[in-house]
Amino acid sequence: MEEFLLELGKGFMFVGTQQRITLGNTHYYVDMVFYNKILKCYVLIDLKIGQMKPEYAGQMNMYLNYYNEEINDENLTDEK
Repeated sequence: MEEFLLELGKGFMFVGTQQRITLGNTHYYVDMVFYNKILKCYVLIDLKIGQMKPEYAGQMNMYLNYYNEEINDENLTDEK
């Protein structure tokens, strides 16, 4: 894991694996979650095998929207 974090660059911290998101009584799991303390943002990784499918992009977009609305702390960002 240390080598992977070093490849990502400066400021990355590992948050966890299989981070649960619950939407409408349905559970979804983000494979890997990182936080960059310099950029003040989460980085989500969802692992897939095979060719890219349009529904994968939709799933990731759902995860990103959830983190943007529910997880991001407004005190951590520079937005006003």
